[in-house]
Amino acid sequence: MEIGQKVKVCRLRDKVSSGIANKLGQVGTIKDYKMTDGSGVGVVVKFEDNSSSWFFEDELKLAE
Repeated sequence: MEIGQKVKVCRLRDKVSSGIANKLGQVGTIKDYKMTDGSGVGVVVKFEDNSSSWFFEDELKLAE
């Protein structure tokens, strides 16, 4: 996944706040990468409502 690509939130790996849970199924744009707990890289996604959050790559799929 690369910065600038459109992605859809397809699943959530962990329990999250309701604000993040509401992003399930939504499409956003990759804005940056985030180092996670040393075992991988997360992806920062910005949504149309100007909110952003980070997700693991396996929680996202490329939007069509």
